[in-house]
Amino acid sequence: MLIEEFESGTWEQGFKYKYFVPSPINHAFSYTDDSLNTLLETASLRLGELNSFSRLVPDIDMFIRMHVLKEAVVSSRIEGTRTNIEEALDDVSSVDPERRDDWLEVNNYVKAMNSAIEELKTLPLSCRLIRDTHKILLSSGRGEGKTPGEFRTSQNWIGGANIVDAVFVPPAVEKLPCLLSDFEKFLNNDEINVPNLIKIAIAHYQFETIHPFLDGNGRIGRLLVTLFFVANKILDKPLLYLSAFLEKNRSLYYDKLTITREKNDLGQWIKFFLLGIIETAEDGANTLQKIMQIKAQAENKIISSGRRSGSAHKLLNALFTSPVVSIKAVQKITDLTPKASGSLINMFIEKGILREITERKRNCSFAFSEYLDLFVK
Repeated sequence: MLIEEFESGTWEQGFKYKYFVPSPINHAFSYTDDSLNTLLETASLRLGELNSFSRLVPDIDMFIRMHVLKEAVVSSRIEGTRTNIEEALDDVSSVDPERRDDWLEVNNYVKAMNSAIEELKTLPLSCRLIRDTHKILLSSGRGEGKTPGEFRTSQNWIGGANIVDAVFVPPAVEKLPCLLSDFEKFLNNDEINVPNLIKIAIAHYQFETIHPFLDGNGRIGRLLVTLFFVANKILDKPLLYLSAFLEKNRSLYYDKLTITREKNDLGQWIKFFLLGIIETAEDGANTLQKIMQIKAQAENKIISSGRRSGSAHKLLNALFTSPVVSIKAVQKITDLTPKASGSLINMFIEKGILREITERKRNCSFAFSEYLDLFVK
């Protein structure tokens, strides 16, 4: 099928409302639009550059956690969660009680992503893996009553106080089995001639349109993009996350999905998606470059630490995984006494690596701000 001839689906009558049933997608897609081809080539090139750069970074896994955490914070923020990255790095006991549900949602996202990446070693990108990931995502916090890990058995809707006033009503429950089977087959169909970046653009649109869960569809749909890149070996590591681009262009993002459904214009959605890939891949490569510069500068600062050199290097490496620490955390990292840990922190403060971010006399927290700022923007 030509992308230009795409028909998005049909509206069917429910009780006092109409719901949308998307067309099946498990078939070949081709296109005649030269501008789409140009964007596809550029996006593929930028992803290749990001992947090549990641292979040159020593101990790349050390920096992955912060990429995942930033994605968790931003993706959850799109859904209304207000935890920032510093809070997400803190222990739940230090978080204000009224913000603990937000903290749980962000940290559940991190657990869900890590679990899904691990599952991809033995499972294909499938409905089973998606349900497993959803179960972790909604395992605690506000979503735990929304049937974690299970596709919905009741009608949902998007926008509006009730289904009659809804902005969009996804397909009825009885339509889900066929739609999800088609979606899963499309993800794993290597026989159809569809470039991978176009395939995941279409798959993301289809997933958001099906909206198969009672809650968490947006987060799972965005997470799906990263999982697809890893599953298809487009990226060696989970380093590309679209949520920052989608949050920045939130209204446009929702408009593009709506236009696809209402005007059968799949091409404009794919172009928007590819622009997001290009921008995000470029940002990712720039971030890795800055990380290496910060790491080299910090190592130079502690090179003359004398007897504390071993502990200083242990702490510095740990800061790239978790850039907010307490004296207790430094004790754990270095096996030093509380007094020696405090002394090491003071040395890092004097050298401009750490700064105190709390005003408490006890249980103070210290941040590796220059590094942390790469993920806060």
